[in-house]
Amino acid sequence: MKINGNEIRPGNVIEHNGGLWVAVKTNHVKPGKGGAYNQVELKNLIDGTKLNERFRSAETVERVRLEQKEFTYLYEQGDALVFMDSETYEQLELQKDFVGDRAAFLKEGMTVTVELYEEKPIGISLPPQVTLEVAEADPVVKGQTAASSYKPAVLENGVRIMVPPFITAGEKIVVDTDEITYLRRAD
Repeated sequence: MKINGNEIRPGNVIEHNGGLWVAVKTNHVKPGKGGAYNQVELKNLIDGTKLNERFRSAETVERVRLEQKEFTYLYEQGDALVFMDSETYEQLELQKDFVGDRAAFLKEGMTVTVELYEEKPIGISLPPQVTLEVAEADPVVKGQTAASSYKPAVLENGVRIMVPPFITAGEKIVVDTDEITYLRRAD
């Protein structure tokens, strides 16, 4: 779908210079001399490089629609993670580095959303929160105030995280998968 350069908004995915780019920031500029333009900060969806580009209102760009599909995480196989399409039952293998640090939060049977462009995966979204058990937690140091005295802990998946002093080993906690931070005790 073609759109004018001045219609690009943050979050739009466009095809530019032979690659897929997401608009991170946009700024409409009307200089004293010359025509108005849209100053757009773009981030490459494949390799993460950034680019600042000016688009005049007369220019058109191809806006890309990404397909979002639900997949179920099955298992780990070497450096690959195996997912299954929830509708067609086809399997998809993604490299661990594609998922990044958040791969540690994947559990068998977990539903994730994979963004596809022309059937090629370009992004993955995990559930925003997961419940995990605390495997190890440092003991509370007496005399510390409760205000900002978080202590290190290790979760069942091996991830290190800072938790409040009242959390002990064996407790289940809710963790934010984007920020990798403690949110609250699990119910």
